[in-house]
Amino acid sequence: MHIEGVGTEVNELDRVLIASSAVIPIFNFRGWRYKNLSNIVLYPDTFNSDFQFVGARRNTLGMVGEGFMNGQMILSKSALHHGFSENSNGSNTAIHEFVHLIDKRDGSVDGIPELLLARPYVIPWIKMMHAEMHRIKAGRSDIDPYALTNEAEFLAVVSEYFFEKPTKFRDHHPELFDLLTKMFGKKP
Repeated sequence: MHIEGVGTEVNELDRVLIASSAVIPIFNFRGWRYKNLSNIVLYPDTFNSDFQFVGARRNTLGMVGEGFMNGQMILSKSALHHGFSENSNGSNTAIHEFVHLIDKRDGSVDGIPELLLARPYVIPWIKMMHAEMHRIKAGRSDIDPYALTNEAEFLAVVSEYFFEKPTKFRDHHPELFDLLTKMFGKKP
């Protein structure tokens, strides 16, 4: 996998943080490869829908490419570093994006990572996901409301929480914690 900087230099710390983000969700899967990723583009900060990192309407921290951008991941360097800081508050953009790649591995970014989720757990996962989305919508959950965007974002957001604040996640969401433990093959 190639890492390139656009508007910023890529240093060793950047490479270590990206590698760490890639390994955290798949640590228990021997031989796992991100076959659907060939290039990571590191921008200095947030970017917009036109991939511009200067100017207005820059609110994107990271993304996994689709269409002509397939095989690419774009990350904000500032978000990458923030995800590993003490004040990240459980968010980690790079882990979030690598979870999207895991989800995408079965051909669809839909919040149901079929390669990680045994068939008997698919229906319980979908039910749990939708029940928690209702709690978030009603203001009765501490999960980031960005998880309401769609099922794929729900998976990525709760995975960030699972890996970054495992004890808090287990205490507040024991059923989700147990299912994510089965999904990722470990307790974080």
